[in-house]
Amino acid sequence: MDSILVRGGGPLSGEIPISGAKNTCLKLMGAALLTDEPLTLTNVPRLSDIGTLATLLASLGVEVARLQEGVVMVLSARQLTSHTAEYDIVRKLRASFNVLGPLLAREGRAIVSLPGGCAIGARKVDLHLMALEAMGASVELREGYVHATAPGGRLKGAEIAFPFVSVGATENALTAATLAEGTTVIRNAAREPDTVDLARCLSEMGARIAGAGTSTITVEGVDRLHGTTHAVIPDRIELGTYMTLPGICGGEVECLGGRRDLVDAFASKLEQAGLLVVETSRGLKVARDGERVRAVDVKTAPFPGFPTDLQAQMMAMMCTADGTAVLEETIFENRFMHAPELIRMGAQVDVQGGHATVRGVGRLKGAPVMATDLRASISLILAGLAAQGETRVARVYHLDRGYEQVVAKLRGVGADIERVSDNG
Repeated sequence: MDSILVRGGGPLSGEIPISGAKNTCLKLMGAALLTDEPLTLTNVPRLSDIGTLATLLASLGVEVARLQEGVVMVLSARQLTSHTAEYDIVRKLRASFNVLGPLLAREGRAIVSLPGGCAIGARKVDLHLMALEAMGASVELREGYVHATAPGGRLKGAEIAFPFVSVGATENALTAATLAEGTTVIRNAAREPDTVDLARCLSEMGARIAGAGTSTITVEGVDRLHGTTHAVIPDRIELGTYMTLPGICGGEVECLGGRRDLVDAFASKLEQAGLLVVETSRGLKVARDGERVRAVDVKTAPFPGFPTDLQAQMMAMMCTADGTAVLEETIFENRFMHAPELIRMGAQVDVQGGHATVRGVGRLKGAPVMATDLRASISLILAGLAAQGETRVARVYHLDRGYEQVVAKLRGVGADIERVSDNG
């Protein structure tokens, strides 16, 4: 197992290229199951989660080719050889569960293991199953697997009203509805850029979708979809992560390929904290105007609200802010597991249920810490950049799931950081 060594220093400056969006790419890959023609994806991030889903798709009979050093992926589901997504693969990646909708729509049947992924809460799949049952699917849970069939081999259009916003359930319903007979209306739908990009790709494949990006999506089912070439949007979570660097370390960083519309709520909070956020012809430029950022309160919410996947990074920035900030987590339970590790570095954080109160200190101190999940991993690295001395972040295999070439990108703006083997 590897660790990341970070030595806190002065301001960071330079350019950081933003990779394709992991969460978007995973759902786009699943859409390849809906057609017997090739789906070509460009701007693909080179991450372990992408490899995990590629392995799962290959187990179903999808031919997967990685071109141009992995940045281009061609997926061909000409003839599926299996309709079972096995536990050994699905347990590693929660997004794998989103092959359920496409498989059921294309094959009329699917057997998919209950999902895994980061340990940040229960994250049940009830809404996924509710949506598919509304479309006529027969669903049973047996020995840790979802067994779903479409009577007559085809799903039916339906009215689906989610009691609360669920990105995964919206996307499973959306993909399933593309090949369903009749019209499907999804109410209280997710509005995330990932969902909008998935709908855009499906439309390019011949789907008839209206309302993506709003709370009501309407899908007119078609008999078949065809292949297409589609560019994955920039990763808004990676973008937001690197936008915090000037707030934590000082300096000026330009995030190449970044777009304000992907992170507007987050960018607004950075501006409230005293950072300058400027759109350029190449992306987003962020700079710190002053010695310390100001403390700001944050409440996570579905898009277009403040992203839960940027809460840990914001906490790292608030650890050295001027004043006291309250962070409220409304999406997932157990998502303050990075707080005890930040406290080891001298942060003053008090967690009570879904609220974390952060009292800014003048300087953190380097310490050995341990990552508990993907976003916690990067928050500890960010904190290390603001700390005096050396910080060693263990269990960084989480990072490989969601951040491409993080060490190289941070070195590129002047960070003193390296990846080391714990065995070496």
